[in-house]
Amino acid sequence: MAAGPYRLSQGEPFPAGARVVPAGVNFAVFSRHASAVTLVLYAGATDRSPLQVIELDPVNNRTFFFWHVLVEGAGAGLWYSWRADGPGDSARSGLRFDPRRDLLDPWARAVGTGLWNRRLAASQPEPGTGLRACVVDDEPYDWEGDRPPSHRPEDSIIYELHVGGFTRHGSSRVAAPGSFAGLIEKIPYLQSLGITDVELMPVMAFDVQDVPAGTAALGLGNYWGYSPYGFFAPHPPYCAGADGRREFRDLVKALHRAGIGVILDVVFNHTAEGGADGPVISFKGLANESFYHLDPADRRQYLDYTGTGNTLNCNHPLVANYIVQCLEYWVREMHVDGFRFDLASVMARGEDGKPMYHAPVLWSIEFSEALVHTRLIAEAWDAAGLYQVGAFPGYRWAEWNGRYRDSVRRFVRGDAGLVGEVASRIAGSSDLYGPGGRLPINSINFVTCHDGFTLNDLVSYGQRHNQANGEGNRDGMTENHSWNCGVEGPTDDPVVLELRQRLARNHLAILMLSQGPPMLLAGDEVLRTQRGNNNAYCQDNDISWFDWTLVERNAGFLRFVRELIRLRRRHRSLRRPRFLTGQPGSGRDGLPDIHWQDADGRPPDWSDPQSRWLSFTLSGREAGEPVLHALLNMGPAPRRALLPQIAGCSWRRTLDTSLPPPRDIAPPEQQEPLAGPDYLVPARTVVVLEAWRD
Repeated sequence: MAAGPYRLSQGEPFPAGARVVPAGVNFAVFSRHASAVTLVLYAGATDRSPLQVIELDPVNNRTFFFWHVLVEGAGAGLWYSWRADGPGDSARSGLRFDPRRDLLDPWARAVGTGLWNRRLAASQPEPGTGLRACVVDDEPYDWEGDRPPSHRPEDSIIYELHVGGFTRHGSSRVAAPGSFAGLIEKIPYLQSLGITDVELMPVMAFDVQDVPAGTAALGLGNYWGYSPYGFFAPHPPYCAGADGRREFRDLVKALHRAGIGVILDVVFNHTAEGGADGPVISFKGLANESFYHLDPADRRQYLDYTGTGNTLNCNHPLVANYIVQCLEYWVREMHVDGFRFDLASVMARGEDGKPMYHAPVLWSIEFSEALVHTRLIAEAWDAAGLYQVGAFPGYRWAEWNGRYRDSVRRFVRGDAGLVGEVASRIAGSSDLYGPGGRLPINSINFVTCHDGFTLNDLVSYGQRHNQANGEGNRDGMTENHSWNCGVEGPTDDPVVLELRQRLARNHLAILMLSQGPPMLLAGDEVLRTQRGNNNAYCQDNDISWFDWTLVERNAGFLRFVRELIRLRRRHRSLRRPRFLTGQPGSGRDGLPDIHWQDADGRPPDWSDPQSRWLSFTLSGREAGEPVLHALLNMGPAPRRALLPQIAGCSWRRTLDTSLPPPRDIAPPEQQEPLAGPDYLVPARTVVVLEAWRD
C-alpha cells in the first residue's frame, strides 16, 4: 500500500473491474502469474502524475488469481490503470510482465485515449502514458419501460451501418456528427426505409491508431473498428459528451421506440495488441499466456488465425467466461438485441487451435439465460481457412451466408450454369442448413457488406482500387464477382448507367425474394460509391461516409428499395420459418408452396451449363395473400415466358427491373394488369407478378 488521499482496505475479488460500493470503489483484476500488482489512480484522463500509487499485498489483496483492493471514499470519475510485475518473457512461459507499463483494465466501462501513442507504446514504454479507465457509477438509468422489438427472425430486414460514417458527412445536418446522438436524429429515415434491425459496426472501444505504417504515413486511421481493446466500453469518439454509456443507452431506447432492434458487430477473435511486435495494452501485461494462442515451440510468438497478429484463446476458461460476461453486460445493462461475431470460426478453435464442434464458449453463449432471446450471427470463417458456413456449431446461431453472396453476384453478372445453386440459395439454403436440423432463419442473406464493394461499385468496377489505403493496392479481396458493365468506374454513357442501375435492382430484388433474413449495407439504397475501394477500413472521409445528398439525387432508386422492402413485408410467403418442399398441397388452396419452371412452363433442366434463367411461383401463406411469380432472366437476350394459370386470378405486374422509375416497381394500387398468357422478360431483368382475384 502507499500513502495518498484515500484510505485502503482488502476489497473483494468479484466482480472484476471497478465497482462503486457504499464504502468507495472496489477494484479487482485477474493475473495468475504476477508477483506484484499495482493500482495507479489519476485525477484526470490526461494527468501524467498519479494521484495515488497503490501496491497490492500478495497476501491480503489476492484471492487465488484475482488481485483486489477497496479504495475507501473514492467514487465515479476517478481514472486508473494497473501495473503488473512477474517472470520475464521466455520461449517457455509466454509471460510478458513489465512494471513500467500502465495497463488498461479489461473490464473498464469507460476509457480515455488522450495520452495514447501506439507506436511509442510498442517500443518505448513510459509510465503514465497508456490507455486508462474511468470509474463509472452504476446509478439506475431510466429506460422508461423500454422493450425490445417483437418481430420474428424470419421477418427481419437487417441494415448494416457505421455509427461514425452514417452522420459524419456535412450533408447529414445533425447536431453531433459521427456520434450515437447523431444517429438518433436519423431514425426517421431508417423507419421510412422499412428495416427492422440495425447492425452496428464495432462500437466497443477500439484503437484508431492500429493501421500499417504506410497507411499511418498518409494520416489515416482504423475507421471500421475491428481492433478492440475495451470490450465493456463504448468507443469514445462516438460519444458527444462525457457519459458514453448514457448516450449509447439513449440510442438503443430511441431505436426500440421506433420498432428497430440493435445488433452489435463484436470482435472476440483478436485484440488491438497485435503480435510480438505490437503494444502491450492490457491482456498481454496481465495474462498473456491465457488470453492468446501462443506458438508451443516458442511462446514468445503468437499464432495468427485472424490476419491481425494475434488470436484470442476463446476456449480458455477465463477467456470464455470473460466473453460471456461481456455479452451479458451489453444485453442486461445496454439492452442490445443481438450480436454479429466477426471471424467467429476462431471461437470454435480449442486451446490447441484445432476446430471443436462442442466449443465451450459457443455453447455457453447459446445456453446463457441472459442471452436466450438474443440474436446470434456468426461470420462463419476465419483468416486461416476454417470455413464453417452451414456447419457452425450450435442451433441458435445464424450465419452470414457467404455462398449466397458469391452465387447471386455471379448469377447477376451473367455467369452461366448456376441455376441450381442459385435456386438453393433463394429457397433458404436447405442444402446447407437442413441436414443439421436448422432453418431458413439460420441463413443471413446478403450481396454486399462493409467488407468489399458497395452495391454501386459492384456493378461499376471489375477490379479493386485501393491505392488510397497506402498498401500498394495489395489489400482487399482480389475476386469480387463483379462486372463494370463495359466501363471501369465513372462514366457519362447513358446505356452503361442504365444497365448498372438495372443490375443493382436485380441484386436487391433477388435478395428480397429469398427465404432467410436479408441484410442491406447502409448507403446501397441510394447507390453510395467508395470509388472502387473494396477495403475502406482506414477511410474516415467521404470515401466511406454516407452522403445525404444522394437521398435526393438518387430518389428513384431509394423509392425502388423502399417499395421492395414493402413487397417483402406484405408477403409472408417470402418469410417462411420452415424450408419449402414443393409438394402438392404444401401451400394454400391446394398449391405447392413453391413451383419451379422453365420459361416454357416445363420443369427446369438444373444441369444445363448454359442456363441463366430461373422462374418460380410461391403460394400465399395467409388469407388474401396473392400468389407470387418471379422471372429471373440474367442472359444477354430477352426471353418470352409462359405464365402459370391460377384459377379465378389474373396477373398484375409488380416489378420489372428493366423499366425506369417509377414504373420499375408498383404498390398494389398502381399495378398494371397483364392481358396475355405470357410475358417478354428483357435481358438481365427480374420480373415479379402478383395473382389477384378477378
